[in-house]
Amino acid sequence: MEVKASTTYASISAQKLRLVCDTVRGMSADKALAVLEFTPKKGAGIIHKTLISAIANAVNNFDLDRETLVIKTIYADGGPMLKRFKAGARGRYKPRLRRTAHLTIVLSDSTAQ
Repeated sequence: MEVKASTTYASISAQKLRLVCDTVRGMSADKALAVLEFTPKKGAGIIHKTLISAIANAVNNFDLDRETLVIKTIYADGGPMLKRFKAGARGRYKPRLRRTAHLTIVLSDSTAQ
């Protein structure tokens, strides 16, 4: 059984979110929560919150055991960019791209493998 949870339009670049995704990919859900809790990156908080939601979906909607859940797939895709500008020298402007990301986590029941 696979359970999915996602966060859309997170205000962080997908590249920064992927750095944290790589650390927890393949871990058990409880171990990943412990690792994310002490990871000092902004992306860790976003992934932690989404992982809690995925675990709640698995336990409440599908009656799966929390101890057997494993992160099967986790990925971050780029979302739309907010295009802003800042004034530059000699009447020019410097573009600023406020990047967003979409995070998806798929949990799997390890006994089903």
